[in-house]
Amino acid sequence: MLVVMQPNASAADIDKVCDEIVRQGFKPLPMPGAVRTAIGLLGDDAQVDWSYIEGLPGVANVLIVQKPYRQASREWKNENTIVEIAPGVRVGGSDVVVFAGPCSVESEAQILASAHAVRNAGAHALRGGAFKPRSSPYAFQGLGLEGLKLLALARNETGLAIVTEAMDERGADLVAEYADCIQIGARNMQNYSLLRHVGKLGKPVLLKRGMAATINDLLLSAEYVLSEGNPNVILCERGVRTFDSATRNLFDLTAIPVVQKLSHLPIMADPSHGTGLRDKVTPMARAAVAAGADGILVEVHPTPDKALSDGAQSLYPEQFTELVRQLRLIAGAIDRQLAPTPVR
Repeated sequence: MLVVMQPNASAADIDKVCDEIVRQGFKPLPMPGAVRTAIGLLGDDAQVDWSYIEGLPGVANVLIVQKPYRQASREWKNENTIVEIAPGVRVGGSDVVVFAGPCSVESEAQILASAHAVRNAGAHALRGGAFKPRSSPYAFQGLGLEGLKLLALARNETGLAIVTEAMDERGADLVAEYADCIQIGARNMQNYSLLRHVGKLGKPVLLKRGMAATINDLLLSAEYVLSEGNPNVILCERGVRTFDSATRNLFDLTAIPVVQKLSHLPIMADPSHGTGLRDKVTPMARAAVAAGADGILVEVHPTPDKALSDGAQSLYPEQFTELVRQLRLIAGAIDRQLAPTPVR
């Protein structure tokens, strides 16, 4: 349920509505807007005496949110959410952002070379896995805590914000300590206890769509984070499994405008995992920005042929530099722009 206040409602009117929601046993969530304030009600609103609330001073009307994902829906909030993961790095709005880096943190030399390369090309954040969920238990699983420390070192040298994945609650606590944004990977999109946990940590969350998840599933997963009081959720399309083996996944470009119609949350696109093939990453990244994505997530490695994971889909630094140049042109053609590179 959403209580929409009149434009001239006083602070006392808003407080009275919040007090009444608490009196009925629920939690109010005031959301000041440019013109008026709305107050969300968290909980099973079927039990709320909304007719009484509608008659309180300053109340314009009461809306019943129909979508199962309440706080993620545009019924709950029509204005686009902008998530700031670090000073000057904002996802949503008119600027398009680029997060780039290797699949895995492999060594100090490798991650520093990657960080400098993507920053010089115009990236806004460094991505790289310290904890790696792999299909095979014998594949490289990441450096763990040491990888997080190396990512922090790269941030100190380049000024880039850090985005890295958490696989479990203990790992999420470590990621929150060292990184600027916690990534929840496709395999954990429906790990609801982990989603609740990262919601309580308060850090921005990059939530990837699961390999067999519908858009409704993705938005419901986002709702778990939002329901714990964390509004800073960034969605990410990264391809879904299909019967065709021509590419690693089916990169679902239609998810971008569909999500933007249904939800106020920003959405990025990951053409690296979406295709799994280096020569397909650039065209699909271009297409994602043209489709309206708020940013892209791209894997870049100094020497992809020697990468310990996902080398086949990682761009060479010079390919990434050319991609960023092209994305500037595409963003401009649709009345957007690439965000400026953060100041060190």
